Amino acid sequence: MNYLTNDKLVIVGAAGMIGSNMAQTAIMMGLTSKICLYDPYAPGVEGVAEELRHCGFEGVDITFTSDIKEALTDAKYIVNSGGAARKAGMTREDLLKGNAAIAEEFGKNVRQYCPDVRHIVIIFNPADITGLIALLYSGIEPSRLTTLAALDSTRLRSELALQFHMPMDAITGARTYGGHGEQMAVFASTCKVDGTPLTDIIGSAQFPDTAWQELKQRVIQGGKHIIDLRGRSSFQSPAYVSIEMIAAAMGGKPFRWPAGTYVNNDRYSHIMMATETNITKDGVTCTPLKGTPEEMAELDKSYKHLCTLRDEVIAMGVMPPIDQWKELNPYLDNKTC
Repeated sequence: MNYLTNDKLVIVGAAGMIGSNMAQTAIMMGLTSKICLYDPYAPGVEGVAEELRHCGFEGVDITFTSDIKEALTDAKYIVNSGGAARKAGMTREDLLKGNAAIAEEFGKNVRQYCPDVRHIVIIFNPADITGLIALLYSGIEPSRLTTLAALDSTRLRSELALQFHMPMDAITGARTYGGHGEQMAVFASTCKVDGTPLTDIIGSAQFPDTAWQELKQRVIQGGKHIIDLRGRSSFQSPAYVSIEMIAAAMGGKPFRWPAGTYVNNDRYSHIMMATETNITKDGVTCTPLKGTPEEMAELDKSYKHLCTLRDEVIAMGVMPPIDQWKELNPYLDNKTC
């Protein structure tokens, strides 16, 4: 089998449902011939490795370990799902304290064992904040780390396709930006329904404004809905989309959706948030967002919510005050999109 690269890809949290699905997806998509599965739960990660070997894949070296040093040494790509999972009745923000500490430890481990890593994708919640913490403590350039934010956009596309009884491919430009949480900004101005701008449809007899507002709420509560239906948080969709992200970083197909990236400009400062991005072998770049005044106001509100979470983490002592960040990662003072 021809792989995109022979460089080492590490799946952190590989014993879990997301991590094990990520590993299988990465092999099936032909990402790399060298995959290392890491999880502190040794029997679980060994079991995942055994199952993957039983699949009979060709040309891939599957290793596993519960030793983080062994896992990260020589790692060039990492996808990290190693935080606590969201449970029924919880918001993504409820996971903040425990997962913030996990993100801090991970960032420090990256700094120590694989500072030349080419790209990291963080997907454990609240991903905007855990990604920011990991970026700070790793000391790497912001272009080398992204967070999973695409699920809100894919859920928007899904809801619109159901609303208008058409294939999902007929919905283009479905976009949400800002936080991956209850305060996301859902954009209509970027979206088309079978070629017709969504903004031309909203408010019509076919799609009254009340129906649009209800649809937006279904998008915002999409993760909760999966928990209500399945009794556990999403694992198939985050696994697949995150592997699409790391594939783009390896030089594969362009990533089709927004990603969480570090943003520091005159409007949004020292934050990780979902924006329009381009992920390549050279890293992630982003472009300034354009929306209606109402959409930009929603985005500003989402940014303020993320700042509140960031400041809570600072108050916990997990991160130092912003003016001290340059001592840990001088790249974070640089301007971005």
